[in-house]
Parts: sequence; structure tokens; C-alpha cells
Amino acid sequence: MGSRTSSLLQQEEIDQIQQETGFSPKQIVRLYSRFTNLDKSDSGFLRVEDLYRIPELVINPLGERIIQTFFAGSESDQINFRQFMRTLALFRPYKKKRDGEEALNTRHNKLNFAFKMYDVDSDGKIARDELLVLLHMMVGSNITEEQLSAIADRTITEADLDNDGQISFEEFESALEKAEVEHMMSIRFLN
Repeated sequence: MGSRTSSLLQQEEIDQIQQETGFSPKQIVRLYSRFTNLDKSDSGFLRVEDLYRIPELVINPLGERIIQTFFAGSESDQINFRQFMRTLALFRPYKKKRDGEEALNTRHNKLNFAFKMYDVDSDGKIARDELLVLLHMMVGSNITEEQLSAIADRTITEADLDNDGQISFEEFESALEKAEVEHMMSIRFLN
């Protein structure tokens, strides 16, 4: 497997991915190995079912929505390694890029990723029904329908600044202004 990884991933690609995502070359090679292990068809692409082979996503109550967001910017039902890395880069702890270029893992981009998880129908707004879908995923049957409805109603009421009954990205961003999103949406990647 190690020879396949190094033979298919060229140094130029590693350099480009490092520049784009901020991952170290060692991390890129390790994640490429993980990518190729998930790619059971050996096509160089991952499909939704391939990501369901990641145990951490399967047990996560929001795993299905997380997986769907990997494919949000894709024109097809598959993603390549670079698209995979761009999504993973959102979960790196935030550090400003030295060259002045905006990093993928900014607070704004992390919030945009989280917003897309809640925006189930991808219309640019979070409606009460969408909020209920995510709440159901997160808490299952641990609280009553009435409690879930109350949480959804209160969330909409507090975040909906223009009183249209939905939460736009700007309202979502404003509602989470004081939240430590950079910390909450960061994963430590091994070197």
C-alpha cells in the first residue's frame, strides 16, 4: 500500500495541496493512504458509501449530514482526493496563512460548513423543519417532540433577526458570534 500511495501522489500535487490546505506533506501522504483505503473501486474517487466506512462518521449522530457536505460542492456523486482534502482542511485548527491568502479553515468557512449541515434543502435558509431534522439526529428519542419543538421555536426566535421565520447564513453567523467555533470545529491531525 505504501508504494501505491507514493507512486500515485506526485510531489507537485503534495506541494499544491499543502499550499491550498495547510496540511504538512506527511499528513497529506497519510490522508492519501486513508483515501485510497476507502476507495474500494480503485477509481481515484470516493462515493457516499465509501465515507460510511469511516467508523467515526458512522457513530456520529450527524454523520449522514457531515458526509453529505463533503459532496455539496461536487457536480457529481463522487469526490476526488483534492476535494476530500479541501473539506478536511476546514477542521484544521485555524492559523493565518503567511502569504496573506485566506485559509480554508477560517471561522467564516467553518460556520458556512456548519450552516450547510442544518440547511437540509440547500436553499440558503434554515427553516424550523430543517432544525427539527437535525435535532432529531442529535438527540434521538431522548427528549419529547414538545421539547424538540420548543427548542426549534426558541432557536428560530432568537436567531431570526428579520422575522421571516427562517435563519439565513448571516443570522446564523451572528447568533454564533461568541461561540468558540474555531475550537469546536477543529480536529487534531497526526503528523
